[in-house]
Amino acid sequence: MQRRRSAPHTFEENIAAEKSKLEAQVAKLKPGPQMDGLLKKIRARDRIHMNEWLSSPGLQPPT
Repeated sequence: MQRRRSAPHTFEENIAAEKSKLEAQVAKLKPGPQMDGLLKKIRARDRIHMNEWLSSPGLQPPT
């Protein structure tokens, strides 16, 4: 019997899903070190994504 494979997800979809999961975890926590850690993780992922977007070849100044 063959396994069904789901459609491959794009990098952006994976990042958005991970961010949603982390935000849901943050919503369940009370303020404290654990919440701060998850918020830092979310912000770090946002910065990585923003850096990749800004360094893409389509956004380079003309030479």
